[in-house]
Amino acid sequence: MILHLKILVFIVVSTGIIYLSRASILNILTHGFYRFFAFEAILVLILINIDKWFSDPFSFYQIISWIILILSLFLALHGFYLLRKIGGTDPKRNDPSLFGLEKTGKLVTTGVYRYIRHPLYCSLLLFGWGTFLKNITWTTLITVMVTTIFLFLTAKKEETENINYYGDEYLKYMKSTTMFIPFSF
Repeated sequence: MILHLKILVFIVVSTGIIYLSRASILNILTHGFYRFFAFEAILVLILINIDKWFSDPFSFYQIISWIILILSLFLALHGFYLLRKIGGTDPKRNDPSLFGLEKTGKLVTTGVYRYIRHPLYCSLLLFGWGTFLKNITWTTLITVMVTTIFLFLTAKKEETENINYYGDEYLKYMKSTTMFIPFSF
């Protein structure tokens, strides 16, 4: 993809991300503030590596990349499904910085949420690292590290928000799960 087209795509998609994040982008106290920068870093990573996405499809790194990307997709679909089915929506959660799906009324602790607290952020982490493996350079390494840092900050901030909303129930849940990787981290 030519550079001019990549810049145009960056501007258009960033405009959409800014619009979706408009309620939290100026508030460092929300998890959405950090998530915005994680989304932007992932977009940069995709645009840097788009030309290599399907090149040399049977190389070691491409195969590992596709496995990670498929796992990322599974986690996202499963996580969204559980949030919708079990978490429901609490109309009292009128915080404009939350996306609709984040306004859950019930803490989800089944499925993948039984093992990790942030499967959707884990999905984004996997997506970032899977995209990084498409074309390993210093630039993509720095970009995926920035993505990782912002997703970690997003999760930490969201945990504070969840403690404030769910109270002791969430604190107990935190003791029985890990953030991103089952049984370790």
